[in-house]
Amino acid sequence: MTSVSHPPLRTSDAFEAVFERHRSALLRYCYRMLGSSADADDAVQETMVRAWRGLDAFEGRAPVEAWLYRIATNVCLNLLRGRRRRALPMDLASPSAPSAVLGPELSSEVWVDPFADTGEDHGADPADAAARRESVRLAFVAALQHLPPRQRAVLILRDVLRWRTGEVAELTGMTQVSVKSALQRARATLSSHPPAAGGPVDQELLDRYVDAFGRYDMDALVRLLRDDAVLTMPPLEFWVAGAAAIGTLWTRLAEECHGGSQFRTIAVSGTMGFVQFLPPSPGAIPEPFAVHVLEAIDGAISAIHVFRDPVIAARLAG
Repeated sequence: MTSVSHPPLRTSDAFEAVFERHRSALLRYCYRMLGSSADADDAVQETMVRAWRGLDAFEGRAPVEAWLYRIATNVCLNLLRGRRRRALPMDLASPSAPSAVLGPELSSEVWVDPFADTGEDHGADPADAAARRESVRLAFVAALQHLPPRQRAVLILRDVLRWRTGEVAELTGMTQVSVKSALQRARATLSSHPPAAGGPVDQELLDRYVDAFGRYDMDALVRLLRDDAVLTMPPLEFWVAGAAAIGTLWTRLAEECHGGSQFRTIAVSGTMGFVQFLPPSPGAIPEPFAVHVLEAIDGAISAIHVFRDPVIAARLAG
């Protein structure tokens, strides 16, 4: 953690100015903890409220960052109490045949959902920017959900944010020995549940995919995929593996692929994707329908996560 000089927090304007400097980083932290963008927004808002209410007790001996992260950690731990872990479809079921029944929709609380890019990587050191993108990848955040909440906080603070052991111990109220032990157990668990490989798609690959998808050119679309590509469709547990299976599924869902859809590309979850707009009825104005998050390996698409949730789509459409 790097200490940053801040003005005294004596007025609401000064407090808000300081908090806004940390909002984006806190949002990423809470998202990694909770696996939900909406819950992360709520957690950051609650962190701001608690910080403002507790301002008189903040004596300034510790950095403002540590104080805010302590509050955010406690908020997240409270929210996680009694909750089941969030996941991606491949964490819950085996792949389906593309001809299989799509099945019922599961609750939105089951899934890790996509995270909107905040734009803070612009002008950043390339290595730091790549690490930040990796830390909000869907697969990485889903892997974090295998950890008990306190271990999750320790691993994020140590391995993602690079805080020192003593700083994490002070923030969490643990001893340094306990922090080291929790980190060791968390790393062992993650090694047993490693996130699927993947990286960001570039603009050119995304444009080619959107073009093929929009023209309903399944042959061109499949040529952009790795042979072992996967496609998930939350809130459905259903998912398919393999380029041929993905092509067959998109052909089956032709009306959704080509029924007057419009697209808006976005930066999301450490990579790029697009919001799909679909008319609710023939001739109607297209409305947010789904968010497609794409990942790539060696210039070919390795994963497509299609969140068929108009609420998520509307939020990321801006």
